[in-house]
Parts: sequence; structure tokens; C-alpha cells
Amino acid sequence: MVRRPVVQHPLPGPKAAALIALSEQHVTTSYTRDYPLVAASGAGCWITDPDGNEFLDLTSGIAVTSTGHCHPEVVEAIKQQADKLLHMSGTDFYYPVQAQLAAKLAEQAPVRGGHPRVYFGNSGTEANEAALKLARWHTRRPYLVSFYNGFHGRTMGALSLTTSKVRQREGFGPLLPGVFHTIYPDPYRMGGDAAATRAAIEHLRGLFATVLPANEVAAIFIEPMQGEGGYITPPDAFLHELRALCDAHGILLVFDEVQTGMGRTGRMWASEHSGVQPDIVTCAKGIASGLPLSAMIASAELMRWPPGAHASTFGGNPIACAAALKTIELLDGGLIQNADAVGAHLRAALTHLVGAHPNVAEVRGRGLWVGVELVKSRETKERAPALRNAVIQACFERGLLLLGCGTNTVRFAPALTLTHDEASVAAEIFADALTATAARHA
Repeated sequence: MVRRPVVQHPLPGPKAAALIALSEQHVTTSYTRDYPLVAASGAGCWITDPDGNEFLDLTSGIAVTSTGHCHPEVVEAIKQQADKLLHMSGTDFYYPVQAQLAAKLAEQAPVRGGHPRVYFGNSGTEANEAALKLARWHTRRPYLVSFYNGFHGRTMGALSLTTSKVRQREGFGPLLPGVFHTIYPDPYRMGGDAAATRAAIEHLRGLFATVLPANEVAAIFIEPMQGEGGYITPPDAFLHELRALCDAHGILLVFDEVQTGMGRTGRMWASEHSGVQPDIVTCAKGIASGLPLSAMIASAELMRWPPGAHASTFGGNPIACAAALKTIELLDGGLIQNADAVGAHLRAALTHLVGAHPNVAEVRGRGLWVGVELVKSRETKERAPALRNAVIQACFERGLLLLGCGTNTVRFAPALTLTHDEASVAAEIFADALTATAARHA
């Protein structure tokens, strides 16, 4: 029997509504809630709310619960570690699981150079802040480059790199000086792979020729597949040309794999698809199946900063490290291959059901990193943000949890445990929601 969502209307139900009201009284107004879901419990790719409604979750807590909600082996690893040691700051002392996790990440890291070393933080933002500081420390250069529509975090350094939404920057200036932005290659909107590669490289070269001395740039930060900007996959040729440009000018190349790492794209690292090696890689989200943990990884040659140069009290917490070790074991044990296979099935199902829909521009992605871009017209390629938002709401009402990214793209980022049957159910619900919503909008 194929499991399907079970939802009673209206949503939210009375218990969920009461909890939402409590939250609205006491929680910051800066959070974004796309629809009124209250998650009371979760298992695998399913969320149950306080009123007993069951939702098929293709958000995985924004690409975080890589092994599914409450994977029993991860839960057991957390329990065992909790009985031994909750905290003993890894910036000042040693403990087994932190060293073991660092060794495992160093073994699998995609970075250039020998003997990778690992810095631990609590979030992707912290990992990118660490990479920013290491790049400036190592090169003794002041300037940084990142890409339009990119997302690297919300603390002041990472926010200075971020350009995905003006709301994230509004009211917080002046930001970090010395940060420049260039265009990210979008094959759909820029005339294909070759044209997109050419346009993006020429724009960056234009910066170097006019306002930004290349020999004073410490690092270029890029998502090897752009997440918040719309789930865009750049041409492999672009990443190779970017690597060559960095080498020509002695610039460090930083891959932000906060969302794409840990098997999400059907490889442990998204950089494996192109074969391009960064100098520094950052990761978080799926690394510990839901516990707060991040890592910044670079070669020993780069990571020679002295004790006290950078640290985090809670980074590499013992319980988070134990969860990460089990997570990586499960990823290597078959979940990465499952992401590759089920992701292909999900894209095929979506293409079959909605690929010819007049409001669908493109179904794209790798592994269980899938985006469906919605437009008002295929001919004009005009973005359809209102339709996208309405479709996500309609999916919620049908028991399917999705989120948007970019201006007009729906993202599918489920746990890597997603089955073929669950992927088929998700595609069917999405197609039904899109058909009904598009008819109303028309």
C-alpha cells in the first residue's frame, strides 16, 4: 500500500492554531513562515502535526534532515553520546568524536592540497564566516567576490556575500567593505551553457579590468549549484574556467556546499559532478541529520592560522559530531546512491506530469535537488512568483510540504531516504495543485 498524506480541513487545526498563536506572541517577527505548519513529530519523509494530520515532507527542514526525520540509528548515536558527554568545548580541549569526524571529513574532502584540516561551527553562516577570515588571513588580500542571487548566510560577513533577497540586507548597512558581486550563469535565461559561461566569465573579467584589481582579491565564493537563487545548475565549463581564472591571479576558490553537500545531488559533494576542486569548501545542513553543525575544510597549507585566530565555543559539539558520524556512515552505505536514483525518478515523474504545462519553464536538478521554475509565459519567460507561492500553498493543503527558492522556483529537497513511491506521490500532488492553481490564476 502506497502511503499518502492524510489531512483534515480547515488547516491549521485547533491544536496547531493555538500553538501558532503562542508563537506569534513570543517569537521574533523576522522568521518567514510560508504556510501554517506545526511539526509535532516526524519519521522518514513524513511530518505529523498536533491535530494528527500527516504530511509528505519534501523540504527536510530546508535540506537538513538528510537521513530522514528521526532516523533510528542517528537517534541511537545521539542517545549513546548524550550518556557520555554533552559538551567540552572543542576549541580548548580534545574529545574522541570531534577528532574522528574531522578525520572522516578530511578523508572525503574535495579540496585541493594535501592533508585537509577541518574547522567546526554550528551553521552554514559560521562556516562561511570562517572561510572568509581564513582567505583574508592566508592571502593578506582585502577583496572578495561572490555572485548575484547567491546565499551564504545572514551574519555580517556572510551577509555581505549574500545577494539573494534585498530584504536580507535592508536596514543593516554599511556591510563588510571590499565585497564585489558578479553574475551567476543561468543556462535557461542566458541562452544555453556556452552563452551563459561566456557572459558570466566576461562580466568577472570586466570587474578585474575596471574596478577590482585581481591581484588584490583574496577569494571568490560560489555555490557550485545555486540554491536560494533558484536551484540553478551552472555549466561545468564555467566552473573550470572560473578555476583557471582564480589560478591565474592567485585567488582562492571557495565552494559553498552548505546546501549541496552531504549527498544531496547524488554525489557526496556537488563539485564532483564537474571535477573542479576548490581551495576551501564549506558544509552544514545535511551533515548531522538535524543537529546544528558545520564545517570549513581546507588544506593544511592554507589552514596554518595560529591558536586563537578563530574558534567557536559550541562548534563541533560532541552530540552533533556523533550524529554526523552516523549520518556519513548512512550516506556512504546507500543513501547517496538512493538520492541519485530516486532523484532521477522524481525529475522524470515531474517532467511527465507537468513538463508540458504552459507555466512550467523547466524541471532541473541533480539527485534530490530538484527545481521547477514557473513562468507566466514560456514565450516571454516572465517570472510567476504569485503563482509559485499559490502552488506551494495548494500543495500544503493537499498534504505536501514544499518551499520556494529564487523568485519563482519550487524546490524539492526531501530526505535522501525518499522512496520511488513517495516521489511519485509528491509529483502527482504537485501536478494536481499546479493544474488547479494555474486555472484560478488564468
